[in-house]
Amino acid sequence: MARPRSLLIFLIVLLFFILIAFQLIAAHHYLLVSILFMICTFLPLFIRFERRKVTGRELVMLAVLAAVAAVSRIPFASIPSVQPTTFVIIVTGIALGAESGFVVGALAALVSNLFLGQGPWTPWQMYAWGMIGLAAGFLKHTWFMRKAIPRCIFGFIAGILFGWMMNLSYVVSIFQTITFSQFIAYYAASIYFDIAHAISNVFFLAVFSKSWVKILHRFRKKYGLMET
Repeated sequence: MARPRSLLIFLIVLLFFILIAFQLIAAHHYLLVSILFMICTFLPLFIRFERRKVTGRELVMLAVLAAVAAVSRIPFASIPSVQPTTFVIIVTGIALGAESGFVVGALAALVSNLFLGQGPWTPWQMYAWGMIGLAAGFLKHTWFMRKAIPRCIFGFIAGILFGWMMNLSYVVSIFQTITFSQFIAYYAASIYFDIAHAISNVFFLAVFSKSWVKILHRFRKKYGLMET
């Protein structure tokens, strides 16, 4: 278990440095980078299941969850930062594990942007949502994710950090000219959107997370999915 986990952490760090390099020198190649990210998102899954064959049912289930997370974003597109996508990613991580949460988070960003518009922000969204699913999976066996209120706190924090991550994508692109006051002002300007995202996460987790996690656990046990 230690070796796959170490490889997973290495991959996450590597993807972050790829993001920084992409934003600095090749932001106009966002589609190529997004496709490379999509390929890399499956590596954690293969790392986790390196000792056994990944079944078609498992891949289909992840694809369905990614599609649900992506499509659920579209009806809320007119309300900035309010959407159930993060909720779906979090419950996937809780029910199916960190690697599955990362895969669904990354694919949800790429697929939803096929409808909402691809751009330099796509790889950053893939990484940010992937990390939320990964963190939810890492914490799934802790009391923090088993209790409703701490789970909602996680959702609130995830919404804020997602916004900060997206802000970082812009800051990195102008880091040579931006001043500290401009940096603070830019992050302050996004507070409304970050809080809107955080509150929407709390709402969806408070109302739906218990039933969703129960259903996913039932599918997992019935069909023997995502077993280590």
